[in-house]
Amino acid sequence: MAWSQLLHLGDLSLTLPAGAAIAAWLLAAKAWRAAFGWSLVFALALALVAATKIAFLGWATGLPALDYKAISGHAASFTTVFPVLTFLLLRAKGTMLRLTATAAALALGAMVAAALVHAGEHTAAEAIGGWLIGAGASVCAIHLTGDVPAPPPRRALVCCLAAWIAVTWILRSASVGYWMIKVALALSGNHYPTPWDHCG
Repeated sequence: MAWSQLLHLGDLSLTLPAGAAIAAWLLAAKAWRAAFGWSLVFALALALVAATKIAFLGWATGLPALDYKAISGHAASFTTVFPVLTFLLLRAKGTMLRLTATAAALALGAMVAAALVHAGEHTAAEAIGGWLIGAGASVCAIHLTGDVPAPPPRRALVCCLAAWIAVTWILRSASVGYWMIKVALALSGNHYPTPWDHCG
């Protein structure tokens, strides 16, 4: 897989529906606490990323010494979602295989972060920050969801597909980047957002 293809694994068009599908799977299992915990952890990780981007767009925050503007959303969202997804999919396997595969998903998240740097989409500081946020969120979520029993297969499939389709449809009609700019301008009172090539 080329670097340019690898970085797209962190697109919100993939990670948000996958995150919603995880919540739906947990709800199908009637694991209300785990579903709430996962949704909260996922939302907080995404909110932290969004907050750093809004802060930069509105107030030109950043660390010029590190060439840092905002946390990488691709690195954070991939590393939050896919280790948890891997852990849940392998719930019936042995503990060692489950942990090894989850560690591999975290390593793949690091490769996504590296691909973002290689493609010039983010600096090393931004990509590492995203990976650290995602890794912390996924470890927390795995702790919350680790002992959830499997839901009935038909119910799980229907719930996951419904969640995936609904979130995909919402994303097609809502530009996340556009709304972050609108929020940044509304909060800062500026007429124009800070250009992404500006830092400090």
